Amino acid sequence: MPRKIIDLAVSLTDKVQSDPPGLGPQITYVDHTAGAKEFSSMFDLPEGALRDNAGAAVERCEITTHNGTHMDAPWHYHPTMNGGERAITIDEIPLEWCFGPGVKLDFRDRPNGHTISAAEVEAELQRIGHSLQPGDIVLVNTAAGARYGQPDYVGTGCGMGREATLYLTERGVRVCGTDGWSWDPPLMTQAARARETGDWSIFWEGHKAGADSVYCHMEKLANLDQLPGSGFEVIALPVKVANGSAGWCRPVAILST
Repeated sequence: MPRKIIDLAVSLTDKVQSDPPGLGPQITYVDHTAGAKEFSSMFDLPEGALRDNAGAAVERCEITTHNGTHMDAPWHYHPTMNGGERAITIDEIPLEWCFGPGVKLDFRDRPNGHTISAAEVEAELQRIGHSLQPGDIVLVNTAAGARYGQPDYVGTGCGMGREATLYLTERGVRVCGTDGWSWDPPLMTQAARARETGDWSIFWEGHKAGADSVYCHMEKLANLDQLPGSGFEVIALPVKVANGSAGWCRPVAILST
């Protein structure tokens, strides 16, 4: 069967601004000349031992598990999940969760900082004609996707609130994702709203819904604008970081053509 594969990941790079100041990755590129010197030092190689005097090109990275496209594990949100169980880490995520029918919710028209409600999720599902099933992988397309790499990326887009997150998990969704920097609305807007109202329960509320449910979400997804509302498959395997709160991820969408 003919298929089209859409890459849903951004590149891990220190050349664009995709995290708040101080949280971005740092990558040092070691070229073939420097690699030859390292090989010669490590293995006491004679001059000319390497073809064209070219050694191994490598990259040295100073990163967190939340740089680039990644999947957050329940351990990231809270020490416990599902009302009291020990929260699982990224290396404990069942791989069965990471393959499934894809569903795209299009909230690109929502204003920056807006918190998506359960009613909005339900209305969008009705618009695209989809009834959620256990195992669906739900991807949230926000205005942030078009601003990736720009200075305003971190503060752009809407986000999923507690009730919207629980709406998904109560219907058997275990993996979901967003093209925004955070599953929640931009954290600076959440913090500002909490200071205004005195209600700090709204800060990081989408993430904290994981304390009362079981789910993973991906952040910094790409190319969600190329997806239909449903009718595609998603594969999203996280890197197996021991005891990790997250793992880098290269998710793809597979469409029949």
